[in-house]
Amino acid sequence: MFDKLMEAQQKAGEVKKRLDAVTVSGFAEGGKITVTANGNKVIQSVHIDEAFFADADKEEVEELLVVAINKALEQAENVSQSEMAAMTKNMFGDLGGMFGQ
Repeated sequence: MFDKLMEAQQKAGEVKKRLDAVTVSGFAEGGKITVTANGNKVIQSVHIDEAFFADADKEEVEELLVVAINKALEQAENVSQSEMAAMTKNMFGDLGGMFGQ
């Protein structure tokens, strides 16, 4: 049992490293605002198109920035869940057959 726990911790560390290397992006207003994050849901960069920024008001930029951030974090969450599901399946196999599923 202790071995399984240690293995799970090691695998989780490996997944975290892989997720650090994954890049996802969220876009708003047709790409005028782009937010890039890694698979661990850490924002890496924000890009705002200069022409858009010059013409937009503060509230518009703030609203669209929130949209782009949320889209990037949603993508990161999807990648993270997929990686964790794959790790769990690799560690424990397809246990669904044990329970008649």
